[in-house]
Amino acid sequence: MEVSEEIKQEPVEEKEELAIKAKDVWKDFRLFQDKNQSLKEVFLKRKRSNFETFWALKGVSFNVKKGVTLGLIGDNGSGKSTMLKILANILRPQKGDVEIEGKVSALLELGTGFHPELTGRENVYLNGSILGLSRKEIDKKFDTIVEFSELAQFIDTPVKNYSSGMYVRLGFAVSTNVDPDILLIDEILAVGDESFQRKSLDKLYQLKHEKKTIVLVSHALSSVADICDEAIWLDRGKVRKIGDARQVVDAYMSDVNRQEEERSGLDQSGGADIGNRWGSGEIVLSKVQILDSEGKERQIFESGEKMIVRMAYEARKEIERPVFGMIIHTRSGLVCSGTNSRIFGMVPEKLDGRGFVDYTIDELPLLGDEYVLTVGVHDFAGMHDFDFHDQKYVFRVTAMKNSDIGIFKAPGVWQITEE
Repeated sequence: MEVSEEIKQEPVEEKEELAIKAKDVWKDFRLFQDKNQSLKEVFLKRKRSNFETFWALKGVSFNVKKGVTLGLIGDNGSGKSTMLKILANILRPQKGDVEIEGKVSALLELGTGFHPELTGRENVYLNGSILGLSRKEIDKKFDTIVEFSELAQFIDTPVKNYSSGMYVRLGFAVSTNVDPDILLIDEILAVGDESFQRKSLDKLYQLKHEKKTIVLVSHALSSVADICDEAIWLDRGKVRKIGDARQVVDAYMSDVNRQEEERSGLDQSGGADIGNRWGSGEIVLSKVQILDSEGKERQIFESGEKMIVRMAYEARKEIERPVFGMIIHTRSGLVCSGTNSRIFGMVPEKLDGRGFVDYTIDELPLLGDEYVLTVGVHDFAGMHDFDFHDQKYVFRVTAMKNSDIGIFKAPGVWQITEE
């Protein structure tokens, strides 16, 4: 058994009551390497299956105070859903203890807790009784549950005929309207349509306002940063970081970006093997870099960050009034923005030899997506290309810190005036 790294969480003051306490939780699964064996092989040949032990959780410890919304983040296979199932008492840990204070309602895998042959109405009563409600209590909540799910037309239809979206609607409606003390939610919300996702988020904010304890597993990092008070970053079954939700999300995203840059391998020579390049060659762009505020070459930026496009040039003979330009495209080729040094009045009378030209964007207005950069240098009239790199440099923008949609963030200020 591996020894987990000790992650210290801020001590909880005695006056603050805990809703969840997890201490040194370990959980393993067997990964079988053989195909299904026949009964003859098992009983006559006494053939044993070969398997590998996979530790999904390795010494995970944390506390959740009552009324706190906690986010669990991390890569696929990091142990998030396993931890949630242990909190829901669906799985038991091999080692460690979990203490829960209060009534737990869980929305985990699609259809969990539903009997496919029963109708929606019957499943509402079944789930309510599992959660400890009497029939009279469910009667009082039934209309609210059906109204929230928007499934009145199908409530007496067997749930085996429901679409995945209908499953989510009914499951979320039941889970959030039975007055739970602790609500556990897995990534399942992503299955619903846009309208219901917004409605569900509104409900989560309402429960948060009511000081319910919520544990949320999600890859939607912007939602985790906005909704959650605290977050836990799980990495290969271990706790990597615990603390303020936005700080944990930022740390996780920085690590993801670093790994992606390492995998992609920055092209230091200038000129990736994409796009096209042409020109007469009197001046060449020998190296093109995309830099951050510290002058470090990167391919991944956050919306609002400083970004510098640096073009190293080599003038092979004296050139009068050359103009340097750049264009940012979406991956599909749509032009987001284009500019050149002539527009800014930055045109040298003559260039000869080597040097570099920077174009600095103080606050990158692009939203989360992948983009492609075009750079070039041409004559003052714009009629002759010395060197043109058409859509050759890819970079990515993450926009987890805002919920804007589209290509770019339009500058503006909201103001509400009451009459």
